Amino acid sequence: MQFGIFSVGDVTPDPTTGRTPTERERIKAMVAIALKAEEVGLDVFATGEHHNPPFVPSSPTTMLGYVAAKTEKLILSTSTTLITTNDPVKIAEDFAMLQHLADGRVDLMMGRGNTGPVYPWFGKDIREGINLAIENYALLRRLWREDVVNWEGTFRTPLQGFTSTPRPLDGVAPFVWHGSIRSPEIAEQAAFYGDGFFHNNIFWPADHTKRMVELYRARYAHYGHGTPEQAIVGLGGQVFMRKNSQDAVREFRPYFDNAPVYGHGPSLEDFTDQTPLTVGSPQEVIEKTLAFREYAGDYQRQLFLLDHAGLPLKTVLEQLDLLGEEVVPVLRKEFAVGRPADVPEAPTHQSLLANASKGSNAVKDSKGSQDSQDSQDSQDSKGVSVA
Repeated sequence: MQFGIFSVGDVTPDPTTGRTPTERERIKAMVAIALKAEEVGLDVFATGEHHNPPFVPSSPTTMLGYVAAKTEKLILSTSTTLITTNDPVKIAEDFAMLQHLADGRVDLMMGRGNTGPVYPWFGKDIREGINLAIENYALLRRLWREDVVNWEGTFRTPLQGFTSTPRPLDGVAPFVWHGSIRSPEIAEQAAFYGDGFFHNNIFWPADHTKRMVELYRARYAHYGHGTPEQAIVGLGGQVFMRKNSQDAVREFRPYFDNAPVYGHGPSLEDFTDQTPLTVGSPQEVIEKTLAFREYAGDYQRQLFLLDHAGLPLKTVLEQLDLLGEEVVPVLRKEFAVGRPADVPEAPTHQSLLANASKGSNAVKDSKGSQDSQDSQDSQDSKGVSVA
């Protein structure tokens, strides 16, 4: 199981000092946090994508390419790549380039984002959000899997004899997660392709997360990719820790109360009771995170949000020390207990490459397998249809 962190890259005043970091300071802090994640033994660093204040990560691959040069093991990902407003051609080329620079330590999470005005900024209509996500991703898959693409759709100009460059590393496309907190159509899309489904459940109660994950698992099996238990699931979470839980609550409360995303709403106590947010000791974080398995099943990736709401860099780095030293080692051990042998690990470039090699050999041995693959490729090129 993979453990990591994700950042939304917000530039928020520290409510205890009133100071707002500069954009440069926030960008540099995100890099420092990524490097610290590798230092303390985490597996993944993911950045969001935003094109509006008060957020800074408008170019995820730029940041991840820089982090790639300074790390050796860390998987570099996104917590949102805007499949609706980005050109699929640009996504295909940017992430293939990043694959080569990072020696394959790359995957990405498709999402529609949470900022309505971004659509007209990029010449799109928010009312077509789902349809954009479906068509753009169908094209992206072809761009990564076909050397020459002829394509015509609804939302962009046609392509004639087009080859995106560079080609994916080792001929293997980056693994894709589809992130959604409220849209069953996106869970359906992830299931159709056999991709991963990431439910960023940081604002949602357990019963909502359970329904979304169960829908994805059932549809994953429906499309013939494996059993429901073998579907690839990731979850989000938020934590703030101190050795003593009372100290954690006291220190985090002003940040919670003034946070742009949930400040001036439910109390800290109500929010921690109703959502995955955990504010307390490392042991409390361990216990609440382990409980995710009760409603999501055995899953593959757990990402935590640490650096938001104006928390200073020093505090976030202290959180990472606690996460790496006291929390994740226990979670790795406990999540392994009772995990069925047929539940897969989170895909990596190495595992995808190995599976591609096996598939290639199987195709050579069986004409029927080739016919089946051709049929699936043709279906994929049309994209998932959502009623």
